[in-house]
Amino acid sequence: MTATDTRPQDVPAPVARRGSRPGWIAVAVWAAGIAAVFAAGWYLRRAGLATEDALPPLHARARSHPLTWRMAPAVAAAAVLVTALPWAASRLRWRALPVVAWAGAALWAVALAASDGWGALARPLDAPTEYPAGLAQVRPDPMEWLRTFTERLGGYTTHVRGHPPLPTLALWALEKAGLPGTGWAAAFVIASGTSAVAAIAVTLRCVAGERAARAAVPFLVLAPLALWVATAMDAFFLAVGAWGTALTALAARGARPAAPDGIRQGRPRPAPAAVAGGVLLGSLPYLSYGLLPLLAVPLAVLLLARPRPRVLVALGAGLVVVPAAFTLLGFWWPDGVRATLDTYLNSRGSAQRSYAYFLFGDLAVLGLLTGPAVPYALPRTAHVLWRAARTRAVSPAAAVALPACAALLGVVVLDLSGVTKGEVERIWVPFAAWLVAAASLRASGSGRASGGRWWLAAQAATAIAVQALVLSPW
Repeated sequence: MTATDTRPQDVPAPVARRGSRPGWIAVAVWAAGIAAVFAAGWYLRRAGLATEDALPPLHARARSHPLTWRMAPAVAAAAVLVTALPWAASRLRWRALPVVAWAGAALWAVALAASDGWGALARPLDAPTEYPAGLAQVRPDPMEWLRTFTERLGGYTTHVRGHPPLPTLALWALEKAGLPGTGWAAAFVIASGTSAVAAIAVTLRCVAGERAARAAVPFLVLAPLALWVATAMDAFFLAVGAWGTALTALAARGARPAAPDGIRQGRPRPAPAAVAGGVLLGSLPYLSYGLLPLLAVPLAVLLLARPRPRVLVALGAGLVVVPAAFTLLGFWWPDGVRATLDTYLNSRGSAQRSYAYFLFGDLAVLGLLTGPAVPYALPRTAHVLWRAARTRAVSPAAAVALPACAALLGVVVLDLSGVTKGEVERIWVPFAAWLVAAASLRASGSGRASGGRWWLAAQAATAIAVQALVLSPW
């Protein structure tokens, strides 16, 4: 059932009075695991056993000269956000908070990327392997391109042939709308990707209450995954999944007699919101084949919200819109999966990477995306989920933890499948954002505002360190 919270709405969510030692042990394991994976990658590369990446498990290389003064804008942005976000999360009116969070996330992502110059924002999309490079094949006849997509897959750029047609069509539509070029594409990706912070906050408010949502906002804004929001198309995938889930949660909340926090104003009509949410969620497998496990997150939200049947019917109607449209236009999704898998297995690149190494390496990269605050909160997260399972009563903390657990489950499924060997710093972005929300579930001793700011600073420091030391193509 939907979690309720009757406490005042102007302070962050409460923190359980439990020892912090398990959290610190988890952080130590996090740091040691990441160090061990990078050390193993260095050894394998030196032995000639891992030559696909210069800095495994990342698809990146170490900077020959670490950034110094050019990181000043990012450091300044981090200082402002670490100071201001806890105040904003506790004091701003709710209607203003998602917009402020969106702006803060955009500032953070852009400040990090701009340390390599303003051109770094669009440069990843200028690569000959990226989606924009494949638009020339779409322009003459998009419908013909879609109908023959599977048959002509081998002739497309790397990212076009590695994904379903929808990402390329989205950029083609942006171009047709009068916004051509990778500069506009980068702006679109960054704006949409950072908006996911607002969507996740809205979702948490619906299922866990306003206090829990406010507590999560600072961590969502300052997540290290911002490094790959500016600029990888997977940030757009994050936004589609997050807003689809948010609309689903709003529809379920709007169909109930009263909202969890008693506020009725501004509630959307359930059926249209559910249909819109279904359309967005139904498009996920057509953006990336690897996004199918992400549907575990909206499923967890539905389990928490327990919407009325009419909401489920409307959601189901929306879910079939995109699959039906693509099927009628000539793209059969299972054929696309098969053709892409064949292309992947026949390639001389990522398919040749070591399964055993990246089984652990991909999880280490997830740790970099989420930052140290998430492992610190992991024991608390496990505790509240265990207590909810035993008592069959969902607390606000458990309502935050369950979507995070669902996202982690999706990551583990993909990791075990072996089709995500490497390059997951972008692939994990749509999943990692939901895990970051669990960072607000901290042990006692960090519940004070100062303690929360220390963990926000640790999150920002992680992102700054990676940006200063690592040169990524995204």
